[in-house]
Amino acid sequence: MDTAGTVGTVDTVDTAKATDAATALLAAVEAGDTARTLRLVTRMGPAERRACLPALRALRKELRVTEPWGARSNRVRPALHLAGAACHTGAASTAAWLAATDLRWRSAPGKLLVEALKDRDAGWQTDVAFRLAQRPVSARVSYTLMAGLVSRAGCEAPLTDAYVTGWAQHVSSCWQEKDGVTERLRREPHLAALVGGLFTLTDVSEVRWLLSGVADWPAALAKLAREGVLDRAALADACVARLLRGGAPTDHQAFLPILLAVELTREEERERVADWTAMARDGVVAVASHAQKVLTGLVLDGAGDGGARLTTLQLAEASEGLLFRPEKKLVRAQLVLLGKVLSRDPGTAADLLPAVARAFGHEDTQLQERALKLLERHARAIGTEELRTELAEAAEQLTPALRARAATLLGITETGTEREPEDDVLPPAPRPVRLAPAPHTVEELAEEVGALLASESGVAAFERALDGLVRHAHLHPDALRAALAPVVAKRWWASSDHPLHARRDALFGHAGGLTAPQSVLDLLLAVLHGKVDAATLLDAVRTGPRRHACPHNALTRIFDARFRELAYRLHTDPPPLLLATPTWSTGLLEPGELVDRLAEYLRLGARVCASDFAQALLRVRRDDRTAAAEAARRAAALGSPEGERLARLLGTELTLPETRRRTKGVRVLLELAELPEMREGFPPEFRELGDPVPVFTARGCYYHFGRHIRPHWLAVLPEGREHVAARLVHDIADTAVDDERGDGVLPLLAESEGEAGEAVHLCVAYGLGARHHEDRLAAVDALLVLAARGQLDPVRLGSDLGELMGRGAVKPQRLADAARTAAATGANATIWEMLGHALPVPLARLAGARPEAAAVAARGLGDLLAVAADCAERSGAAGRPGALGAVPHLAETAARGGSSRLVAQARRLRQYLSGEEAA
Repeated sequence: MDTAGTVGTVDTVDTAKATDAATALLAAVEAGDTARTLRLVTRMGPAERRACLPALRALRKELRVTEPWGARSNRVRPALHLAGAACHTGAASTAAWLAATDLRWRSAPGKLLVEALKDRDAGWQTDVAFRLAQRPVSARVSYTLMAGLVSRAGCEAPLTDAYVTGWAQHVSSCWQEKDGVTERLRREPHLAALVGGLFTLTDVSEVRWLLSGVADWPAALAKLAREGVLDRAALADACVARLLRGGAPTDHQAFLPILLAVELTREEERERVADWTAMARDGVVAVASHAQKVLTGLVLDGAGDGGARLTTLQLAEASEGLLFRPEKKLVRAQLVLLGKVLSRDPGTAADLLPAVARAFGHEDTQLQERALKLLERHARAIGTEELRTELAEAAEQLTPALRARAATLLGITETGTEREPEDDVLPPAPRPVRLAPAPHTVEELAEEVGALLASESGVAAFERALDGLVRHAHLHPDALRAALAPVVAKRWWASSDHPLHARRDALFGHAGGLTAPQSVLDLLLAVLHGKVDAATLLDAVRTGPRRHACPHNALTRIFDARFRELAYRLHTDPPPLLLATPTWSTGLLEPGELVDRLAEYLRLGARVCASDFAQALLRVRRDDRTAAAEAARRAAALGSPEGERLARLLGTELTLPETRRRTKGVRVLLELAELPEMREGFPPEFRELGDPVPVFTARGCYYHFGRHIRPHWLAVLPEGREHVAARLVHDIADTAVDDERGDGVLPLLAESEGEAGEAVHLCVAYGLGARHHEDRLAAVDALLVLAARGQLDPVRLGSDLGELMGRGAVKPQRLADAARTAAATGANATIWEMLGHALPVPLARLAGARPEAAAVAARGLGDLLAVAADCAERSGAAGRPGALGAVPHLAETAARGGSSRLVAQARRLRQYLSGEEAA
């Protein structure tokens, strides 16, 4: 009993003492006094520190919610960071506090943090140091803090990305001092381990500029290796291993200079022949070039051991990899080296000539010819029939004219010079997928909605989930809300602590545009859970979506208006189902299904949503006239205004907008004329689709430029992609003219329904000349899909490309890359026909250019001619019925002097088309 009473007295005293300590500490933190904070926490015991934590956590939450970036936050956070770190007693909780994102931007100095934690035992400090080091580099944990804990604990340095990156940045900070980096490295107790850690970094981007920049790490590391402070062989092996590993395209900039600074001897290079061979075959250009130089030196260095230090077989193996590379400079250099070796030692022909023949398959025909000339020069060394047959098989990859030369050289009559033309190999035409019914249970629906909120979704998944929400909200809303509870708990509008919570009504109201599927789902879920009042929803419906003077605003307003009205109806009178839910993944709605849905509305006595019905009318399929006529008869029999409206619509065919071609700077654009059928009988937000679309208009509507909404624009008019394409031309032109990044909409445009006319082809033409490779790939996909569906007009597309190249909107080199990619799939005839009609304009421009402008006009044109010649030869264009004859202005280009790529490819194409190669 006495013991219990004594303990109770002590607890009371300790509690009072802890309260006083917490009050004093909180005052120091509020004042932003880190020195006083440090003095207070170092005098506290563990119990007093724990007692301070609730107040510190509450202060942190207050700053995060009410004043995340204010002056008070900037003043308080360093002291708060220090106090919280000292008051946590667990290693995990301490590390979490130290690395917290909201405290990172105004954190306490690392030295003060180490001082505050100095009384903890070595095992605890080691645990915290390693937990901090395991954070990502982006967490920006203080290296001074981590290194201080490691030093006090006396443990090994953690070789994580965060720790090694922090160490490299710390060492580099003294580069301005005399021998600063070298001396700081020399003093590092964990030098060997940390230097090794540099070569195992997952992400080099944070230190690449340090290792290769003004700090001069290569010289410092090489000096320490020469002095024996570092193991020179281990350093060289680490460099080679990292270069072999590869990584980001610029990672080599951090490690190749170190390898060069180490200055390997010839014998050390000879020991790593397999490594140089692998680098030459697979490394980035700079690494492959260095490996090639090393191998060349080993080949040409005849000193020692009575001969070259690289065997013929090793040279042949390295050459086979190098001659497959696309970099012409590397291939030329390797062919020169092989020529030198063959001239010096003709006995190596049996091993090296097959390696030379690897270049016969190179995409550059000039390199093919260079390799063939090398074979011609050493043809006398072909000693066996087996070698002759092997070379003849390799010669099958040459162009027709070069194959004929190879046949004469090898004395073989059947070399495939008269091969049959290759028919186009096109991908299977994509087929639309029928949408599955809406989820049957609220639990299944909740899972799908959660997935849609977490990632991008296509039209099909989005529309199916919306239909499910509407159906279940009509039938059993309470069960739906209960199933959605885990999903809703994670949304920004559901938490009063979120910074945007105070602006919730404004963001869900007219001021916040519905610019993505996720924003629509957020609005509907918030309405279902009573988080948006009726007045806000009604005002948004009455005011209507914002109107902007940009071509795609009509599509965005339809998307916005439909879901604004739906949100209001969910709050006041939930509809039984959606009328506009597509039948197919492209957005098309079968007319019979729409009639069935209208009949269900009549049976239930439900009121139709005007915008949902209008969207259904735009989606209903009309190209099947038999099905449309039958559906029109049934719709008229319903006797409702909606049924009569649908019947009238199904009795007509979709009208394409009249377009007018206009120019704006270097761009070629399209203006749309007024389309009355898009204005009559539709709600106000829909009528803009029928308005004229001029070229010279403002384009400042940036709030809906995200890629997430673009597929839904196509689903607004799934059978009228020309309408959508004409509104997207300017944006897609930006990818070629202004080097902007695209959004991958071109393949969706090709997979959509309706006529692929002038607007679709012009969009594809701009995409083929886009600045970024992924955008050109998207355009190639669109081209191949259109061709596979029989909807591509190569003559129209080629003419558009010619005009765009003539105006400077599309660069020939970019088009050559896209055309080469498309041809590699097997579409040689299609690409040749396209390029055959695209080339006359740039060739005419070159022929009429003054000498000083000719170089600019010729830039990239040689590559384009090379692709055209390849496609013409592979498709047998010269022998096809109705094939394109001579290309205008090609003869003038072929007659130019010199042996440039432009002239060589122009001669090659002219000779093939005129049949001269057969002579």
